[in-house]
Amino acid sequence: MGVSIKTIQDAEDFVRGATFLGTGGGGDPKKGLKFLTETLKEFGEIKWVDPTEISDDLWVATPYYMGSIAPLTEETKQKMQKLGLAKKVIERVLPEAVKELEAFTGKKIEAVVPVELGGLNTPAPIDTALRLGIPVIDGDYAGRAIPEICQTTPPMFGMDVTPIASVDEWGNKAIIKSAVNANLAEMIGKLISIAGFGLVGQAAYLMTGKDMKRVIVPGTLTKSLELGRTIREAREKGKDPVKAAAEYLDGWILFKGKVTKKEWWDAEGYMWGITHIEGIDEFKGHKFKIWFKNENHVSWLDEEPYVTSPDIIEVVELKTAEPITNTDLKEGTTVAVIGAKCDEKLRTPEGLDVLGPKHFGFDIEYIPIEKRV
Repeated sequence: MGVSIKTIQDAEDFVRGATFLGTGGGGDPKKGLKFLTETLKEFGEIKWVDPTEISDDLWVATPYYMGSIAPLTEETKQKMQKLGLAKKVIERVLPEAVKELEAFTGKKIEAVVPVELGGLNTPAPIDTALRLGIPVIDGDYAGRAIPEICQTTPPMFGMDVTPIASVDEWGNKAIIKSAVNANLAEMIGKLISIAGFGLVGQAAYLMTGKDMKRVIVPGTLTKSLELGRTIREAREKGKDPVKAAAEYLDGWILFKGKVTKKEWWDAEGYMWGITHIEGIDEFKGHKFKIWFKNENHVSWLDEEPYVTSPDIIEVVELKTAEPITNTDLKEGTTVAVIGAKCDEKLRTPEGLDVLGPKHFGFDIEYIPIEKRV
């Protein structure tokens, strides 16, 4: 299998795999695919480089989207109109955020690392790197999607995420010069995104190539492409794509059923909610429940705690294994839930402190998925 995107089909496979590993979050895959297909047409083949190819003294940064993935309500749209947010003036905010970070720090940024995996938050940094004429590195800082800055690997290793440059589609720009810790950086960033009524582009995690190699989860762009391709090829061969995806990840089919209820609310710059699934086939007579904060984090099987973050919980369409974000998941959809191990860096005490179920307010012990299932 190749490690670059050469065709529209490759782009579709890549976005499918990245959306799957986004565990319900990670941004809008339709927008991510639009970016990649446009980039492919303009630049030809989309390549990435291994972390080991980056010089130790080269400056690396991370552009990403910050904010809630909740759909806009009519009330929100009316507020935006009153504030004069009627016309978007910047289509691609991430390259602008990188330029703002360069201008503020005086550092020439020569490579990009995605912050997480997801349908938008992985394609968009790739698109950004090509438009800035710099390489994108095969890896990210989570190995999945996460809702909070403190849940990425750099803060776990004691690195500062600030300064952060922020640019939104309306043309508002801000610099978070410093913050007491990653939690406060997250909160300030979210407040900026709330003022922009959605997602804003930010650039942060400025570090040397040497430090990047210590904290990166390597190989995840290649993994996204291969996973998406595995799902498509299983469909084309008439095989079970849900089973194929689980096998590729050395994971488990946790549940199959129909979404009977989806509760959600938009608050503090996140989409929160609970998905209720009624079992079918071998899961008939059983119930599954998932709590999400942008991404899926805590699950229950018949009201008993089951798989939790930092391990991966992904909802896919049952027949096609097409991953579904929490923004797009609808009541009445027949789905499968697939679980897989997270990266070992997230299972450290530092990782579990910020991404285990207790961080989200649940009195549940983290038990690795291989022991839960």
